[in-house]
Amino acid sequence: MTETVTTLEQFAAPWGREVTLQDVVYENGFRILRMRIREGKRITIVDLDPATAGHWGAAMAAWAARVPEGAPVSAPEG
Repeated sequence: MTETVTTLEQFAAPWGREVTLQDVVYENGFRILRMRIREGKRITIVDLDPATAGHWGAAMAAWAARVPEGAPVSAPEG
């Protein structure tokens, strides 16, 4: 199945990660948001439908709004 991929955002995340968000439209009109997380050589891909992307985005925005500005960020233990 043919797909058209448009990169929406690409940004650095903590601890050397890179996040890319892509709009993917298949030839039959099916559309998803593809999130690619690069951690060194490892890549994780998550494909989301609009409802799930909206829910996930709202949950992340709500969390970010609760964390005080300037709160310390540290690397995970281990």
